[in-house]
Amino acid sequence: MLIFPAIDLYEGKAVRLVKGDYNRMTVYSDDPVGVAKAFSRSGASHIHMVDLKGAKTGSTPNFNIISKVKKETGMFCECGGGIRSAEVVCKYLDSGIDRVILGTAAVENPDFLNEMVAKHGSKIAVSVDVENNIVRTRGWQSGSGLNIFDFLKTLESVGVECIVCTDISRDGMLQGANSNLYEECMRISKIRIIASGGVSGIDDIRNLKSKGLHAAIIGKAYYEGKVDLPECIRIAEQEDLK
Repeated sequence: MLIFPAIDLYEGKAVRLVKGDYNRMTVYSDDPVGVAKAFSRSGASHIHMVDLKGAKTGSTPNFNIISKVKKETGMFCECGGGIRSAEVVCKYLDSGIDRVILGTAAVENPDFLNEMVAKHGSKIAVSVDVENNIVRTRGWQSGSGLNIFDFLKTLESVGVECIVCTDISRDGMLQGANSNLYEECMRISKIRIIASGGVSGIDDIRNLKSKGLHAAIIGKAYYEGKVDLPECIRIAEQEDLK
């Protein structure tokens, strides 16, 4: 299993929200590139970045920071937040970003999703952000009315290979990942799942690895000093859990 330490960006800063609430934002660093370099020094080979302002506005206000992280760390970089046009997809991929994550656009514009998957293949992932099994969009501010399990079947049918699945109710709460949700997702679909939301300790990493998750995102637990990143990476990538 892979570990993706996360950087959520807002106005050029590394921040975290609680349950996607922009009014409950904590700023952890004014130097996101420095944070990414610290991840790399800890042994991380992958990084997950979200442009939170872009998620609300559909723009790319933190593009320069995201591209700089890629250039200065060399890590596998995936990013999301407000990516809703072919031009923006190409802008990120052309800058060296390894994978872009479609959220709102994947839900609201299926033809666009189909086109991007057909053109870019595994460089396209989908962010599936759920609350009570209903997919939410526009920076988690809007409900789509779409059931996650129905949505997964649709994504698989159009060739999506990987999703970032976030249980919004767990995000930023340090209460543990929703492994039951991920197990059900894997039962009905072969799409690789990156677990997001609620990872709070080493036991979460062991649990998610044992259930066959492709990857896990670590955010607030890192910033609050609840986990040791090198240890998480070691357990996820090397420890025998038989």
